[in-house]
Amino acid sequence: MSALPQRLSLTSLDTIPALFDTHHRPLVEHLTGVAETLLAEASHDSARVAADMGARHGLYPYLVPEKHGGAAVNAPDAATHVDVRALVLIRDVLGYASPLADAIFAVQGLGSYPIVLAGTDAQRERYLPAVIRGERIAGFGLTEPEAGSDVASMRCEARPDGDGWVLEGDKHFISNVPIAHHHVVFAKVAGDEETLRRIGAPEDPRRRITAFVVESDTPGLEQQSQQLSIHHPIGALRFRGCRIPGDARVGAIGQGFKLAMQTLDTFRISVGAAANGMATAALDDAIAFVKGREQFGKPLSAQQMIQGYLADMATELDAARLLVARAAHQKDTTGGRASTEVAMAKMFATEAAQRIVDKAVQLHGGRGVLTETRVENLYRDIRPLRIYEGTTEIQRIIIARALLEDR
Repeated sequence: MSALPQRLSLTSLDTIPALFDTHHRPLVEHLTGVAETLLAEASHDSARVAADMGARHGLYPYLVPEKHGGAAVNAPDAATHVDVRALVLIRDVLGYASPLADAIFAVQGLGSYPIVLAGTDAQRERYLPAVIRGERIAGFGLTEPEAGSDVASMRCEARPDGDGWVLEGDKHFISNVPIAHHHVVFAKVAGDEETLRRIGAPEDPRRRITAFVVESDTPGLEQQSQQLSIHHPIGALRFRGCRIPGDARVGAIGQGFKLAMQTLDTFRISVGAAANGMATAALDDAIAFVKGREQFGKPLSAQQMIQGYLADMATELDAARLLVARAAHQKDTTGGRASTEVAMAKMFATEAAQRIVDKAVQLHGGRGVLTETRVENLYRDIRPLRIYEGTTEIQRIIIARALLEDR
């Protein structure tokens, strides 16, 4: 598509203004121009081009707190505050205009926020300004072949070695691998009992998860691309005698699990926003198609069953926007965790978007499965959102546990 449909203006800010602040309005106006540019691009399959877009349009500063040089969001003294509602607005528009640019933007945040939370001053000075400018693309090395939702079962190890560390193990499904300059990698500290005692490692191996920032060109690190059914830079990391300096550790020994969860809890809500953007694109295309397609002597849009599809799609989309905006508002205004609200929003928005995109494909008929149509691309683009940063099943567990504890 080369033009920006009017419906894109119906972001969460327009439909639920009470949950946003005045400084969000200029951002939405800026994002409209960003979307127009992205939609006009000839190709959306170049990861490096998509990564450069985030820098060119000034989006990466929203991933870093204002105190560390990020976007001014009325929190100049907050060392770890990222404006979650701004992230929601950005990913809503990126999800609409370029799911590839959206995915790279999201992982740029995941691979930077642990440094925001627990990095040394030297680490923050080295990495964060370059992330903001887009000179560095970040990765987030958490998932392993045998450790997905069960993060604590990871096998990747970090062994003390003189004044540094040696990493051994494998990570896979790590986004941004082909283009990342560094990864925040999570590994279990290992070694003999005397060494572990000397460095103060917890006795329980499952509590020894620690974060490290690893340059992509470090000897002993091999990166392998993995092919998905969508345009998405992803791959595996293989650590074989990969030696990193002592100052590569991010936070304390054993703090890695907490850092990973804090990072995911901050950015997970924006996954729902990306889903809303993709769902909006599918609804826009479906409306345009049924208004222009005639069957049985009248436009498809005149058929009551078709109208019912559109009504269901629009209602689910608005409900998803409400849940996402509520969770983002709570994250920004309470300063604390909003795990239940975030889980509800992530679960509902991604599942609803899958249903909306599926209906859009159905409404297109045979054209809906042609690779040249956007709804076919969206059908593949939306699917991973129900898995990454916490599967739908994990979100249900989070919600149910909260309900049971409250009662």
